[in-house]
Amino acid sequence: MDYNFVSAAVLLFLVIDPLGNIPLFSGVLKDIPIPRRKVIIVRESIISFFILLVFMLAGKSFLRGMHLTQWSMQIGGAIVLFLIAVRMIFPTEDGIMGITPQDHEPFIVPLSIPGMAGPSSMATVMLLSSEAPERMIEWVGALAVVMFGTGVLLYYADWIQRKLGHSFTVAMERLMGMILVAVAVQMLLTGIFDYYQTLPIAR
Repeated sequence: MDYNFVSAAVLLFLVIDPLGNIPLFSGVLKDIPIPRRKVIIVRESIISFFILLVFMLAGKSFLRGMHLTQWSMQIGGAIVLFLIAVRMIFPTEDGIMGITPQDHEPFIVPLSIPGMAGPSSMATVMLLSSEAPERMIEWVGALAVVMFGTGVLLYYADWIQRKLGHSFTVAMERLMGMILVAVAVQMLLTGIFDYYQTLPIAR
């Protein structure tokens, strides 16, 4: 798929799903004082950015070291995206990631991993870097913009929930899930088509 800065940023925003992460963050941090809660959100957002940045920069080397092709990465990423999108549309009691709130202050897990830097976002940044490594500056910029926006949304998560209401947040999450389903299907079809083009029978 021919991504640019804007389309890559939109895809990353849908995959990271900050609105869908609001209930997770609110549940995990509900017993923590608000000032400390803000510090945790900023810290976890920064950690998530660097985790995804490592996967983005080392994505091509990882694929080569694991003897994986970009088609397998694209098809696998599409499947993961599809599963995440389905859970966004039809959530379970444990949430999108199957994570329940903890009784202590979280560190990396579950807010950073798998909350923001989950399997689908890791697969997506690796897909971007493997498809067009020469445009790495664009991908890093898109990731930075999305993670900054995600951090801001989660920083004001309590205010957003009060102003918009739980029903609106849930509706937006369902809508983002539907869009992500379409993106996942397109990624799957593109991966299969590109792989088919490399087969001798297609020549």
